[in-house]
Amino acid sequence: MQTVRAHMTSIIGLSGVLLTAIMTTLNEQVSAQGLNDIMGGMGLSHDPSRWFVSLYTSAQVIGAGLSPWMAITFSLRRWAFFVLTLAVCSIVPMAFCQTPLLLYILRSMQGLAGGFAIPLLMFSILKILPFNLRAYGLVAYTLVSTCFPYLGTMLAGLWTDLLSWQFIFLQAIPLGALAGLLIWYGMPIMEPQHHRLQIFNGYGLLFFAVAAWCLTTVLSLGDWLDWFNSPLVCVLGAIGLAAVPLLIWNEWTHPLPFFRFQLLSRNNYIYGVGGISLFVVVSLSASAVPLQFLTKVVGYRPEQSYLVTLEVAAVEIAIAPLVGYLLNRRDVDCRIVGFFGMLCMFIACCGDSLVTSVWQRPEFYIWQFLQGIGGVMVLSSLLLMSTNAVVAEESPFAVALVNMPRAFMMVGGTWLMELVGRWRGGLHSDRLADHLGQYRYALVQGSSPLIQSPTPLLPDGRPRFRGSMSYLKEQFHHQAAVLTLSDLFCVLAALLAVLMVFILLVPVRTYPPWVVFAPRGATKSPDHPVAHYKETIRT
Repeated sequence: MQTVRAHMTSIIGLSGVLLTAIMTTLNEQVSAQGLNDIMGGMGLSHDPSRWFVSLYTSAQVIGAGLSPWMAITFSLRRWAFFVLTLAVCSIVPMAFCQTPLLLYILRSMQGLAGGFAIPLLMFSILKILPFNLRAYGLVAYTLVSTCFPYLGTMLAGLWTDLLSWQFIFLQAIPLGALAGLLIWYGMPIMEPQHHRLQIFNGYGLLFFAVAAWCLTTVLSLGDWLDWFNSPLVCVLGAIGLAAVPLLIWNEWTHPLPFFRFQLLSRNNYIYGVGGISLFVVVSLSASAVPLQFLTKVVGYRPEQSYLVTLEVAAVEIAIAPLVGYLLNRRDVDCRIVGFFGMLCMFIACCGDSLVTSVWQRPEFYIWQFLQGIGGVMVLSSLLLMSTNAVVAEESPFAVALVNMPRAFMMVGGTWLMELVGRWRGGLHSDRLADHLGQYRYALVQGSSPLIQSPTPLLPDGRPRFRGSMSYLKEQFHHQAAVLTLSDLFCVLAALLAVLMVFILLVPVRTYPPWVVFAPRGATKSPDHPVAHYKETIRT
């Protein structure tokens, strides 16, 4: 009875860590969706908004790599309180900040807290939950990474259009207070391991921070600064690339590293790192790309487009218990679950690639439904297969190796969108301009096939009505944007095809953890004591 009560108390504490991760994820997404309102409310121009996003992503990558090491050194409970305090103390003051320098400092602290929170949640799941519940915990982690970001559009519209942009940051107060109470009540008390500080990996921290900050900044700001025509991009790129081999060498030889790259020689780990990294990029097809279309082409505000992403969130919440049940069964191959999810996302990307300039919100509903089904299935199966053979001593390194590339590829996905927009957008703009030049007489004769309205010019070359040329220019850019986004969906579908081949070819352990770690001769029943499993790991 006492053991059951202790497990329930620990799950309550784990819920506090889960709420902390939700709070940081929601604030990141809401601030991204309401960025224009935030910059306007603070009286800042477009250029500071670039740094506002870049500083967060750079700090998030750094925090994702360091969080598991810190959690062991200072204990889960103390580290969870520190992450929660850092998040609240950096988010709330931004509602009243008017100084750009102070804003950048707070935004970097917020990025660190966001980077700390997600790996802390995964590490707490592996540390606290018994093996027969680990699959459900990983599904909850999946919802934080895939479901709650979609709610950001709804909250952005609610705060910015109905109340005030300050509520984007003030929403952290009630969430943080509740998370603190849950962590204080339920998080297990463990002895910190301060002796690890005596062999602190200082060079590893330096090399990792420099490489992560420089490379993420290059990917975030490269398109804006015109890539290698900018001295800043060249210098940061050279420094970041030089720091990567130094980081690998240092982590390979250090007795207490932040990353144990030797684990990548195992199929399960390389499978998890590669699969999750690709999935983070592909998941943009369910959130960023449809919203970009509705914003640029249709002209929607956040409160008008939130139903597109809210559908994905609702579907993922509804299907999450079923996915957890399937992944926890001994007779279910996790790769099949992941493959079916990838197939749903592939069909959705192919359907979205048929987008035209007359599409609006309802045309995305069926494809978003498939995205919601596939997203939770893919990420949950990838996480289970990358952690189902993790023993207690290896869990922090496994968490760091999974979450650091995941955070970095979030920046890589944004870079991919900008790259496709730059190359394919320029191509489609040139082709449309040539088309208008070849058929220039269609601008004065008959009805325009592009805009289905009176032609913009009179036979003598004068505008047919006031603003006709501006309207033609607007439709020209809309058509270029539609063709570019259609190509982007095709690129994401191709990445999904690569991921489907990858998931079927790499040999991995696909059984749930309670089967992998069960004693010999006792794998037919999942109802073994958790202590029996832990004793098996030790031996």
